[in-house]
Amino acid sequence: MIERARVARQADLDSLFVGDHHVTSTPYYQNTPMLARLLAEWHSKPAGALYLLPLWHPVLLAEQIATLAAITPGRFIMQCGLGWEPHQSAGMGVDIKKRAAMFEASLEVMQRLWAGEMVSEDRFWNIQDARISPLPAQNIEVWVGAGAPAALHRTARMAEGWLASPSLDRVSAAQQLNQYRQACAEFDRKPRAIAIRRDIFIGDNPTEAQSFKQRMIDKGYRGFAEEAILAGTVETVAAEFAALAELGFTDIVVRNMASEQSDALATIERLAQVKQVLDL
Repeated sequence: MIERARVARQADLDSLFVGDHHVTSTPYYQNTPMLARLLAEWHSKPAGALYLLPLWHPVLLAEQIATLAAITPGRFIMQCGLGWEPHQSAGMGVDIKKRAAMFEASLEVMQRLWAGEMVSEDRFWNIQDARISPLPAQNIEVWVGAGAPAALHRTARMAEGWLASPSLDRVSAAQQLNQYRQACAEFDRKPRAIAIRRDIFIGDNPTEAQSFKQRMIDKGYRGFAEEAILAGTVETVAAEFAALAELGFTDIVVRNMASEQSDALATIERLAQVKQVLDL
């Protein structure tokens, strides 16, 4: 992860994010300490982390994010979501049926704490007269990962940006984007970011790229639609990014599909070429 962050900086990529999982059977390096370490390899472009809010105590998380924002030279972006894996919620002692209500309550508590308010909350956490210090030195920008109509509506109301699922094909992404825009119009809000995540592999040539993609399809990669598995050359990846921009997406957050480090680093390096093709 440290090496990939270093190469991403050398490639002059535009943002750095880490994810959030708990109670995992394979190693998963936790987001807050990992991002703090990666910031030493990063530059002044935006950085942040994803947090599955129902799995966290909101006062603790508000404090950790305020600290991360203090040491992040550029924009700090908190991506957040509900979390959908039952065993993960059970392992963290959370009733998954309450996750939507917990998500909303958590985000409201954190936003009030970041604004310097004293906060009490007795529905989920029995919080009494909480304050945090230091307050964030910058506005904490919030992007919410959402797909269901109610979640898109909540995102428009409570956050600065939306993060679409990586599993969506282009038609489904366009449909959800339209729903999100309608919700933003209802609340008279202009989003700062309309983002989508794409899992990618950029090969040196079409044969290498197609061979990799077919292996992922044969494995049933994460249950994704075939169109959502973005494995290609610099030119084909650039064309897909351009198509997503044409739909109205402002940001594409990429996750490397290759587990082999040399392949992953090569993909990151080729993203710099994708930016050149797109004249970014």
